[in-house]
Amino acid sequence: MGNIIKYGMVGGGPGAFIGDVHRKAINLDNSAKLAAGCFSHNYENTVKMGQELGVDKDRCYKTYEDMVKAESMREDKIDFVVIVTPNDTHYAICKVFLEAGINIVCDKPLAVNSKQAEELSKLAKEKDLLFMVTYTYMGYVTIKHAREIIKAGEIGRIRTVAAEYPQGWLAYEGENGGKQGSWRCDPKQSGNTNCLGDIGTHIENAVATMTGLKIKRVLAKMDIMVPGRLLDDNDFVMVEYEGGATGMYWSSQIAIGHDNGLRVRIYGDGGSVMWFQEESDKIKVIKKDGSITQNHKGYSSIAENAAKYVRLPAGHSEGLYGAMANLYRSFTMCLAAKAEGTFIAGMIDYPTADDGVMGIRFVEACIKSSSEGNVWVDL
Repeated sequence: MGNIIKYGMVGGGPGAFIGDVHRKAINLDNSAKLAAGCFSHNYENTVKMGQELGVDKDRCYKTYEDMVKAESMREDKIDFVVIVTPNDTHYAICKVFLEAGINIVCDKPLAVNSKQAEELSKLAKEKDLLFMVTYTYMGYVTIKHAREIIKAGEIGRIRTVAAEYPQGWLAYEGENGGKQGSWRCDPKQSGNTNCLGDIGTHIENAVATMTGLKIKRVLAKMDIMVPGRLLDDNDFVMVEYEGGATGMYWSSQIAIGHDNGLRVRIYGDGGSVMWFQEESDKIKVIKKDGSITQNHKGYSSIAENAAKYVRLPAGHSEGLYGAMANLYRSFTMCLAAKAEGTFIAGMIDYPTADDGVMGIRFVEACIKSSSEGNVWVDL
């Protein structure tokens, strides 16, 4: 692999939001160098994007199939590929890169159904390749701190969870949120869900990461609130976890006044943990005796396994780019360790393909529950 880890990107062309987030996040730590790409369906746009990003024209490809074929035969081939395309393309792109022996970073959802997702996870294991699914918020230091203190038993046995992710950007009839929203509202590209698959899966993954709880069954009500929509834009999900804890999730894209309001509240028999994405440098812990502690990123009260990801002193917000960069920090460290022969599975501190599989199983169970009249469905 050498000293410089090289990556390619599929998607993320001119005007694409999330591809730019990935690239800037990687650049925060200079953890890898962009060496190749198929950034757009339009080859001229791919070449233009490549020029802006400093990618040689001979490594700007017309199709991702061309990219796989050429890169896999190069002595200096890319070490991993970042896939930032609409949902319906993830499976095919991931599969062909895995078959070529190239490690994967893929935006969620991993695929449009669990059969595809399970196949990708299995293939990655068979090929001994690393596979990260970018549930970005799991890179926040405070999320990692919550995971550590809950694991240590600081709030006791978890009784119930209340989590929500309201947005308001798709609240209006006749508006589909421009380029970012149009494909999400299109069943051909997004699959059988919009809101739940897009942001409800972040709730599922955040709760699972922080608490370690496994979902036993769900009861969902998935609504289309805006006239003319074909996919859900407001969802309620009741959850029962293994062991008896319960939960309630709300995801919405029609909640006027909300921007990116992912919020998780976890209630145990010895205390509570509360976290809000829009104030992500802080996390509140309330103990049984009524004492309230607000831990701030950057101070010594943050658990060691979380604090190692801090870049800036307390009071300097690192935000979404920092969270994504933290995922890449772990991923590229694992890649380097594999090249050196020192890798162990315990080094992984990022969402894996198995997390992606779980997210899709959650969505499928919710769709079944809602379509059958809001009944309980086992995962």
